[in-house]
Amino acid sequence: MFRDRDDAGRRLAGAVAARVSGPALVLAIPRGGVVVAVPVAAALDAPLDVVVPRKLRAPLNPELAIGAVAPGVQVVDDGLVRMLGVDEAYLRDEVARAEAEVARRTASYRDGRPPPNLAGRTVVVVDDGVATGATAMAALRWARAAGAERVVFAAPVGPTDASARLGEDCDDVLLLETPSGFGAVGEWYERFGQVSDAQVRTALVA
Repeated sequence: MFRDRDDAGRRLAGAVAARVSGPALVLAIPRGGVVVAVPVAAALDAPLDVVVPRKLRAPLNPELAIGAVAPGVQVVDDGLVRMLGVDEAYLRDEVARAEAEVARRTASYRDGRPPPNLAGRTVVVVDDGVATGATAMAALRWARAAGAERVVFAAPVGPTDASARLGEDCDDVLLLETPSGFGAVGEWYERFGQVSDAQVRTALVA
């Protein structure tokens, strides 16, 4: 159990610093992942930026992810799509909605700053936890497609099978806790309040 995202970030920072050597770039998944990533970037003496994925929402159950998008990247859970009977028109509209939100948030968070150059770099993608892993997969694939030489995913908590699932899209996965009774990320925090866009922008220019 973590007190809050600051506590989780400090604990994660030590573990990441022990696994990542040399110059690195930290990419946080907004919004909550940015708070966790601040001490990680400080521990690595690395710049902090964002990668903005968005989940694709299941019909009638917007909390359930049937996939995710990141800039130029789509991840679709074909098995879940078939099981839920999601038709092509719905999926196409949901992808368009998510891509528009990715573009809007990315522009808002960067506030005119150019995106970082990932070519040949070690990139650490940080979130405040993993549930289905869809948004993490999209973020990792985006980092790889952008030319990162080594891609690491780090989060305080996730399900027991998260490392195996995410390991296909990165070089290393670091999860501090993988409880067998995992339900939702917020259950493993004493305080798990909403993080605002303003907090994200402030963290990125600090």
